[in-house]
Amino acid sequence: MDYLTNQNIYRSNGKKPSFMSRTVPGLFFYLKMVSIIWHLSRLVKRESLTKAKWIESSIGIIRALESLGVQFEIENFDAFRNLNTPCVFVGNHMSTLETFIFPAIIQPYKENTFIVKQSLSKYPVFKNVLMTIDPIFVSRENPREDLATVLEEGVRRLKENISVVVFPQTTRTVAPTLQKFNTIGIKLAKRAGVPIVPFALRTDAWGNGRLIKDFGKIDPRKPVYIHFGDPILISGNGKKEHEQILQFITNKLNMWFRE
Repeated sequence: MDYLTNQNIYRSNGKKPSFMSRTVPGLFFYLKMVSIIWHLSRLVKRESLTKAKWIESSIGIIRALESLGVQFEIENFDAFRNLNTPCVFVGNHMSTLETFIFPAIIQPYKENTFIVKQSLSKYPVFKNVLMTIDPIFVSRENPREDLATVLEEGVRRLKENISVVVFPQTTRTVAPTLQKFNTIGIKLAKRAGVPIVPFALRTDAWGNGRLIKDFGKIDPRKPVYIHFGDPILISGNGKKEHEQILQFITNKLNMWFRE
């Protein structure tokens, strides 16, 4: 299976993009992305989508972006690769990119699913792929109901050895600051008795669109950073751990946006 790396850090090799990909990067990438999603959807319908093919397709998204000149740096695979329990991944949410490439990063080592907004279940073609990972859907209209859903469904997944990826921000943002970063991941990890693996990311190379938010401008000049922090066990009410996670992400964002 084509994993990104067996090392603790992955960095793109800096391969020079072609003339066409430099000229129309968005068109070049989205054609490739649609082809990958269409292929996955067909595998789902034939009931032949395997873990290996899911990972391969996610790596295909990374390779497509790298072919445009996007440079990736993914750090500290060991934070979760060496864990002998499932965990809750908690981090900031910047673009559609992370949801497409996390399977390539996490899935080789940890079965996982996402907490996602209900509207994604209505996307043509993509919904067929999404349902294969048994996601936890939230409405984002009633916080109390969403919390109850996440705790019930999240604990069930974790007991089945399936880790859960949580984006606690209510909306994606490219700003180097954290906005409305709730404690839903803390509550889930505490209820299930599993560690949190924090992550910080900068993924604005895939911008948010104006008409369709999930599909915006592709800017190969912007690097992609994804750094995982070491596992954190929740004690007490989780306030200290929440601040620790916020500080980890804030420090990384401040560093990346100064570059």
